[in-house]
This record gives sequence, C-alpha cells and structure tokens, in this order.
Amino acid sequence: MEAWLEQLYKKIEGKIEAECKRIGGRIPYWTKDGIYAEDYAVKDIYWWTNGFWPGILWKMYYATGKEEYKRHAQEAEKTLDGALHGFMGLHHDTGFMWLHSAVADYRLTGSEESRVRGLMAANILAGRYNPAGSYIRAWNQECVKEGEDCTGWIIVDSMMNIPLLYWASKELKDPRFYNIAKNHADTIMRTLVREDGSCGHIACLNPDTGELERILTGQGYSNTSSWSRGQSWILYGFALSYRHTGNAAYLETAKRTAHYFISNITLTEYIPLCDFRQPDQPAYLDASAGLCAACGLLEIAEHVEEGEKALYRKHGERIVKAISEVCCNWDPNVDSIVQQCKVDYHGSGNRQTDLIYADYFLVEAVLRLLNKDFLIW
Repeated sequence: MEAWLEQLYKKIEGKIEAECKRIGGRIPYWTKDGIYAEDYAVKDIYWWTNGFWPGILWKMYYATGKEEYKRHAQEAEKTLDGALHGFMGLHHDTGFMWLHSAVADYRLTGSEESRVRGLMAANILAGRYNPAGSYIRAWNQECVKEGEDCTGWIIVDSMMNIPLLYWASKELKDPRFYNIAKNHADTIMRTLVREDGSCGHIACLNPDTGELERILTGQGYSNTSSWSRGQSWILYGFALSYRHTGNAAYLETAKRTAHYFISNITLTEYIPLCDFRQPDQPAYLDASAGLCAACGLLEIAEHVEEGEKALYRKHGERIVKAISEVCCNWDPNVDSIVQQCKVDYHGSGNRQTDLIYADYFLVEAVLRLLNKDFLIW
C-alpha cells in the first residue's frame, strides 16, 4: 500500500478521534468559526445530512474497534428517533439518515431495535412511491416555493437513498421494496441522465404517467448545466443499484457518467468545480462532489472486468489524494476536515464551506482503499 494512503489514514484517525471527544453523539452539519457550535448541531431533526456523523463513527468503529465510536453513533441514532416518530418532516432522504445510523448499527451489532428503525425508514421511503408514474416523489409541498407543485418531482440525490429499499427487500424477503427501487432507478435513468453522461438535477414529471415535462435548475448553474455533486450521486448511485440488482444497464450508466466526471476533473487537477458548465468566474469548487465520486469509482472498479479496474481505481485515488492535499484542515483542534465545498451554485452567497458529508465520503474512500471498510449502502 502506498505510503501517502497510510499517512492519510493516520491523519483521519487523529482528527476524528479529537472531534469525537468534542462532539460525542451530537449531529453536526457545518462549522461556525471552525467549531461545530450548538446552533450548527442538529440543523433540523429532519435534515437530510443527519446520518453522516453516525456514519463516520460506524466506519471508524469498524476500522479501529474503539468503543467510543460505537457509543456516540448509537446516541446520534437515538436522537434521530425524533424525526422517525415525528414523521411529518421526512421525505426522500430517509436513506441518507438511517442507512448510516440504524442500518449500519444493525449490520455491525445485530441490534433488533436498529433493524426496526431501518425498516420503518424504508417503509416511509417506499410510501412515497407513485405507481402510476414509477417514481419516488422528492420533498414535501412545504419544502418548495409558494406557487410550485412538487407532486411530480424527482431528483438525482434519490439514487443514493434507494439502497435502503434494496436492504429492506433482502431483510424481509419482500420484492416490493426491490421493485420500487428498480422502477425509480429506471425513471431516473430515462429522464435525468443525458447521452453525453451528464445529468440534470430535478425532473418534473406528469404524476399520472411519469412522462418528463421539464428539467429544473436545482442546485446547479442552470437546467442544462452539470452540477458536479449531482453527477456524483448518479455515478455512485447507479453503481450501487448494479450491486443490488445485477442490471447491466445500471453499470453502463454508472460507467458513462463516470467517464464524463473524469473528463471534467482532469481539467481542474482532480478537484471538481461546483458545476462542470459554470462560468469561469466565480470559480466555485465542491470537494464533496469529488469524494462522493471517488467512492463511486471504487465501487465501479469492483464490478468491471480485470482490464478496466485500474482506470476507475486510479482516478478515485487521484481525487482523494488531490483533495486531501489541497482542501483539508488537519488541525485536531478545529472541527471538520474537508473545506472548499459548495452547497449549491447560486445559494449561500460566495461561501465555500465545510460539509459533514464531505468528511464522510473522505473516510469511506480511504477505508475502501485500505480494505478497512464495510458496506453501508
């Protein structure tokens, strides 16, 4: 194993250990003056990123065996019961919230209570399925602007949530969940993935037929542009759907979107722009997109023929190396690791920030490369 990777793992281990002592079982999102302050912890009990800190803790527990990671991950998991039982604020992101908390707990400890949480979350996600249009609806009406109707909306992020349904289908030996996930993936593939491997973010469908009506800008630069984190959701999401279904079309879609991603990041020294089709200025970056894509590239490498593996692994490694060297803060007294992220192109002013899921994907990518990982998806 290359020395840089072992050194990177040691840096991650030191940083997460220090953060764990400060944060414990609280649920952080981003920092304020370098610290996960109280008002930046549990941004909203229903917030979609609330599973990523427990996900980091479970990854580190698996890699190190240290009990404090397990204890704090379970504390965060119990906090999320407020969302699970509150219900009304939940939407399409239950996979992000409970795959990384309850399902990870169940996989590693066999906790029946965690299994039930995961199955409840899967049923909530499955309940958003529209059988007439063959899709899982994005968001709730109160999440969108006044005058907009999101009844027929789907988003690329959903591809990273449907592994919760694949898990539930296997766990219960019930094909309903599998078929919902697969039908939704087919609809995403048909409506949001372009021939050149780029993708849109939000598709508005006719809720009675599933036919595409229009594409919305979402978090990218425009409705015809290429939001890099959306690209990474698609790339990794279809690779995971191939893992769970064996559907060759999903692997081909993952590869096509991966080739598009690779061709763009090589132009920016392996640190992606916020949108691959954004103007030259302002030159927003999004390291979180790169790290998610790196995990997706490593996933693809597990499923392709031997002669192809090096292509995907090599580019995944290069992304991780570039971001770890240029975009990371390794000071153990400061919270968060990955900097130079962007929530969306037009929002949050000119702010480049840290994001908890960027740290999660860094941890996952490095542990994958070191064969210290377990499947959380």
